Amino acid sequence: MTIVNDLKQALGDIVLTGTEIGERHRSDASLTGRALPKAVIRPTRSEEIAEALRLCNERGQTVVVQGGLTGLAGGANAGSDAVVISLERFTGIEEIDPQAGTMTVRAGTPLELAQRAAEDAGLLLPIDLGARGSCQIGGNLSTNAGGIRVLRYGVTRDNVLGLEVVLADGTIVSSLNKMIKNNTGYDLRQYFIGSEGTLGVITRAVLRLRPLPAGRLTALCALDSYDAVVAFLTRCQHHLSGLSAFEAMWQSYFRFNAEAEKQKLFAEIPPFAVIVEQDLLSDDSERDVFEAFLGETLEAGIISDALIAQSAKESRSFWSIREGHAMDQLLPALINLDVSLPIGDIGRFAAECGQALSARFPAAHVSFFGHVADSNLHIAFSEPDSDTETPHVVDGIVYEIVRRYRGSISAEHGIGTLKRDFLDHSRSPAELELMRRIKQALDPKGILNPGKVL
Repeated sequence: MTIVNDLKQALGDIVLTGTEIGERHRSDASLTGRALPKAVIRPTRSEEIAEALRLCNERGQTVVVQGGLTGLAGGANAGSDAVVISLERFTGIEEIDPQAGTMTVRAGTPLELAQRAAEDAGLLLPIDLGARGSCQIGGNLSTNAGGIRVLRYGVTRDNVLGLEVVLADGTIVSSLNKMIKNNTGYDLRQYFIGSEGTLGVITRAVLRLRPLPAGRLTALCALDSYDAVVAFLTRCQHHLSGLSAFEAMWQSYFRFNAEAEKQKLFAEIPPFAVIVEQDLLSDDSERDVFEAFLGETLEAGIISDALIAQSAKESRSFWSIREGHAMDQLLPALINLDVSLPIGDIGRFAAECGQALSARFPAAHVSFFGHVADSNLHIAFSEPDSDTETPHVVDGIVYEIVRRYRGSISAEHGIGTLKRDFLDHSRSPAELELMRRIKQALDPKGILNPGKVL
C-alpha cells in the first residue's frame, strides 16, 4: 500500500488527493511554488495530526505544514512529493483567562479573529501584521513574525507562554503553561517558535494578553534626513510612555504609495515620513501631551511638519500609505526584501543598497520603508524586464551588503527556501552546525519541511 492509501485508511475523508486539492496549496505568497502536493490532510484534532506524522515518519514521507500561506520566503511550498498538513480547519479560541491575562488558541486560527476575541474580552493581543486577516497563529509562531507593535510588545516569541507541539514521530508534547515565570529547565517552546515547521507541528498556543488601550493617537511627520529620523525616535522613546509604533518611509516609497492612494498630505514630498503612534493609557487628556511633544520637536527642527489624525478614518489613511498594498497591483514582479541592521547603520545601508540595485537594474523601482525602532528595514524592488534570474541576483546584491554591515538577512519573514543559500551571511558555521544537530535530534528522518531553513 502507498502512504496515501495508509493515510486515507487511518484518517478517512480529511485526506484530499487529485482534483480535490485546491490551487492555493501550490505556493505561499512568494508565488514561487510550482507543484501541488500528492495529498492534503485537513485535521480538526491533534490526534489526527499525530497519526498522520506517525505514518509518514514510518514511511519516510516528507510533510509540509500550511497555514494562511501569507509567507514570502517559500517556507510553506510543498512540491509534488510531499504530503501537506493544512491547519485551515484547526481553528478556534479555546479559552481566555482574564486573571492570567492569556488566550489559549488553536494554530489554524486567523490572527485577526484572535485579536477580535481578545478585544471583546477587554484585552489586547499585541501580535499585529499587515496580513492579519489571512495569516494564522501557527504561521506567526513558526516564523516568529514581527509586525508593527514590536517596539512596545516584542516579536511573536515574546508573547507566547506555552505550546502544544506534535513531533515528527507523532508524539504530542503539551506544555500549555500560563505562567510568565517558569524556570524549569530547557525552554522547549523556543525550539519550535521560528523553526518554520522543520522541528515539529505547533497545534496550540497560550498567548499573553495585555490591557486594551483606551485609544490610539496617530501622527504622520515629515523629516529631512535619516539622522533626524533616529533623533526623533530617541525623543519619542523618552517622552511618549505609550509609544506603540514608529514606521519610517523613504521619499520614493512615500511618494509612490501616496500617489497610488490619491493622497496629498504635505505640500512637498519630504525626504522621510514617519508614522508615530501612542497608546492611550487612560483618557484623551494624553492628547495634549502628544500634541505638545510634537510641537516641541517641530520647534527643535527635528521634524519639519506633522499631521495628527483627527479620526480613526484619518489614521487608516496614513496607514494605507505605509502598508503599500497598491504596490502589489501596480508594480510588476514585485520583490519584498526584509532585513535587519543596527539602527544607526540603516540610513547608510539604504543609500548603498539603493545605489547598487539601481546600477545593476537602471529601470527598476527601488524604495525603502521599515519599523526602524526594531532594526527592521524592508526593500521594495520591481524590474519591468524581470526574468527568472532577477530575484537571485537582487538577493545576492542586497545580502552581500547586509553581510558587510553584520546585519540579518531576515528580520521577520523567515528563511524558507528563498533565503536558505544566504543563511551563512548572518550565521556562523558553529551556529549552523548546532541547528543541524537540533534538527537531527528532533527529526532524524528529515521528514518535516525538508530543504527549508537548512
